[in-house]
Amino acid sequence: MVNPETPFWQKTVDSQIVAVTVYSHQALVTRRAVVSLAGGERELIINPLPVTLATDSIRVSGVGTAVVKLLGVSSDHLQTTEPVGEKVTQLTRQIQQIETQKRHLQAQIDALSLQSNFISGLREKTEEPFSQSLANKNLSLSETLDFLNFLGSQYCEYAIAAGECKAQMPELEKQLQTLRAALQKVQTPHTTENLNVIVGVEVQQPGEFELEITYMIPNASWHPLYDLRVNSASDGLHLSYLAEITQSTGEDWLGVELTLSTAKPGHSPLPPQLKPWYIDVPMARMEEIAQRSMPYPPAMALPMPMFRTPAKPAKPAIEEDNSSETVVSTNPQQGSVVTLKFNGEGKIPSDGTPHKITISQQDYPCRFEYVATPSLVSFAYLQVHVKNSVNGVTLLPGTANIFRDHIFVGTTQLENILPGEEFKLNLGIDEGLKIERDLVELQVDKKLINNQRRVTYAYRLIITNLLNKAVNLQLTEQLPVSRSEHIEVNLVESNPEVQQAKTGILSWFLTIPTKEQQEIYYQFTVEHPPELTVVGLDI
Repeated sequence: MVNPETPFWQKTVDSQIVAVTVYSHQALVTRRAVVSLAGGERELIINPLPVTLATDSIRVSGVGTAVVKLLGVSSDHLQTTEPVGEKVTQLTRQIQQIETQKRHLQAQIDALSLQSNFISGLREKTEEPFSQSLANKNLSLSETLDFLNFLGSQYCEYAIAAGECKAQMPELEKQLQTLRAALQKVQTPHTTENLNVIVGVEVQQPGEFELEITYMIPNASWHPLYDLRVNSASDGLHLSYLAEITQSTGEDWLGVELTLSTAKPGHSPLPPQLKPWYIDVPMARMEEIAQRSMPYPPAMALPMPMFRTPAKPAKPAIEEDNSSETVVSTNPQQGSVVTLKFNGEGKIPSDGTPHKITISQQDYPCRFEYVATPSLVSFAYLQVHVKNSVNGVTLLPGTANIFRDHIFVGTTQLENILPGEEFKLNLGIDEGLKIERDLVELQVDKKLINNQRRVTYAYRLIITNLLNKAVNLQLTEQLPVSRSEHIEVNLVESNPEVQQAKTGILSWFLTIPTKEQQEIYYQFTVEHPPELTVVGLDI
């Protein structure tokens, strides 16, 4: 629609947001508008737009039956005062209505008070005549009780009604204060600043023209979230892949085509360039070297500027201050850009609060495994191994809420998980496995063997499976590792057999049937010269 105050060669265009691409710290907004061009227009004005948008990112294009040549794009700031007349009238009307309600309530309270006072006065005036009539048997006892009941019920009814009316008064007063504060705020002039985008055009043939404008705007971001629900009965994992979007751009995104991207727009496409790497010594040291190399006595020393550091090498420090920032990837494993599209599902108001939308939901088979380190903690920890579907989506790095059988376990950070890649989740302690660990032997040989003192240690572990299914358990123990050639550690016996790692780690991979026990026994010796004190052998 053309504004009457707008010159004939200008036309104001009403545009709508149709698509938004959200990046990590900004968004690309696409607006479209259909305008009828008569042929004399030279400028199309698009307003109002947020002042925070990057004006150098504005791009304009268009198609239609009209033949239009786009000449250029410029922008202009516009300050407007929001009209307040209609809001003032509405708030004033609401205040008057509540004040009327307050007056009606006060009138009811006064009337009920008058009725209560009348009942009280009637009781005082009829007390003596009723007593005399009752004594002279001119009035029956039932008639007296009926009258007393009438007085009591009426007094009670008036008191209850008055209490209800009084209870409504504070709420009405609270509403009045809120409305009066809102009215005072509205009556204060409020100036808003917007941006006009001016598109220069040359209309070569009249007709309909669909104009599209895109621009980058800050104060928008998104990051992935996950809900991981593990079902122990079915050995399955339900993954809900979510996106949390936050924006305070000044524009509501309602019913738009929404795209989420991990791209980094705005970064320089040019690779960084190396600069000269200068090394030097302090100036005082250079002068000292120069003085020591003088062929004359100090009193006869001549100035020797050739030993001073030239001024030219200092220039790179200045250049470095003015150089462009070199962007270094903090997540090189992420790989290529990931783009997620949602057709017409974008409903993100500009309120600065997080809004969640679902990217996908999928069920995965998983493999359960228990791990335990009884020397540190006498509990087993449950882990679940999951493989991302080959045809699935890439799971971006993000926070995941973990639920096990509808019980919240905690949160974890997922790394970048590609289709077909396996990942692991820790589900915490499972008390269905009971582990007992005892030191069953600690013996110091009385006789020296090859002039060596030998100490023997032995441990027994009993694992009880209290669960209703067989479990796989990786149990880890450790032997001390010698850092001295005079101290020797040897694994003497283990049942079941186990291979000792160089770091002294012993790992058993066990399958324990339901309601059964598994025993582990191992023995090792420490040998050293008798005069040598061993440090760190704390059992």
